[in-house]
Amino acid sequence: MSLRLFEAFGVELEYMLVDAATLDVAPVADRTLQARAGEITGELEAAHGISWSNELVAHVIELKTTSPTADLDEAAKGFAANVDEINAIGGGLSGEGGWGGGPVCIMPGAMHPWMDPAKETTLWPHEYGEVYANFHRLFNCYRHGWANLQSVHLNLPFSGDEEFGRLHAAVRLVLPLLPAICASSPVMDGRLTGTACNRLEVYRHNQAALPTLSGRVIPEPVYTQADYQSLIMEPIARDVGRLDDAGLMKPEWMNSRGAIARFDRGSIEIRVMDVQECPRADLDIVQGVVAVLKWLVAEGPCSLAAQQRWPIDPLVRVLDGTIRAAGRAVIDDPAYLAALGYSASGACRADELWERMLEQSGVRFGQGRLAALEYILRHGTLSDRIAAALGNLAGPVAREELHRIYGELCGCIQSKRQFGAAQN
Repeated sequence: MSLRLFEAFGVELEYMLVDAATLDVAPVADRTLQARAGEITGELEAAHGISWSNELVAHVIELKTTSPTADLDEAAKGFAANVDEINAIGGGLSGEGGWGGGPVCIMPGAMHPWMDPAKETTLWPHEYGEVYANFHRLFNCYRHGWANLQSVHLNLPFSGDEEFGRLHAAVRLVLPLLPAICASSPVMDGRLTGTACNRLEVYRHNQAALPTLSGRVIPEPVYTQADYQSLIMEPIARDVGRLDDAGLMKPEWMNSRGAIARFDRGSIEIRVMDVQECPRADLDIVQGVVAVLKWLVAEGPCSLAAQQRWPIDPLVRVLDGTIRAAGRAVIDDPAYLAALGYSASGACRADELWERMLEQSGVRFGQGRLAALEYILRHGTLSDRIAAALGNLAGPVAREELHRIYGELCGCIQSKRQFGAAQN
């Protein structure tokens, strides 16, 4: 039996594994999974309702809820416990199984700050390795946007076309605003770039050779399975079939929009959120996003018909702004602001819009409730806080400074605190 709207959620968190001393990427996901399972495997069910799996590259490991869950607070605790276990395993990997480095740990954040993908990428070589090799043959995965990006995926259920149409309309409206609370990737190639969400900036160009695959990140305004199939999936299948003479790539794997519909699972997967410095922050953000989506689906700020009329262009303009400036981006489209319940003036910052939406959707801070999300709204995104710690000056950053800041991020995930917050 399929889940109905907002009955339960699937959450996935991607993390990079690094040498605990140098903080260079450590391609040891297979050894980490092997240490837990007793054999090399691409996926395993661990403890606390969390599973582990491999990703495209060997220095990234994904943690995900084993089954959809309605209790996102418990999921946050489960993710944190599994992070602790992976760090414990990593501490014993020094010299093990052909790994030539020292102890390994998780580095949070959506991009490694100095990784050179052309030189440091190792693709996952085991089960499905031929599929990953084919991705590389088609798109050159030794690049940012493929080899250096860690995100959060939120899976939202629906049952039937009516629920899909409501959910997809709401997701499309909220999607451009997500970097305003989620951006965590201000550094790339050893440089503070001046862009808050470099992960998403490179992600949206990583399949430029086949524009049908990612579109413009914001999905097209389609609200039935039949329309989704004809307008999105059939062009993808046509182009993939023309390019992939090996026949290894399934069209549903290739849809790379910022939110993708999986009708076989009855879910929409949101894919534009940068991973944060500790699971509590990720899950608080997820809960805030869910609250706002519920409010939109219930037609709180505007009707379903009004939500479904939104074309792509104005939504992409908002996304461009939040990718660059996160919560500091100025939203000056009065129609968009009105659709999201903001009518105080003709413009506002994206973080102010989030505060207004959360308030109208019933979110109340205080007594520890969504404290990590409140901290972001008060002190800026993780990207803002990293940039501030590095002096907010765009340009190359000394390696020792990057090592200091990103070493502190490794400490944040271990101590379960946000970057910049006092340690308990």
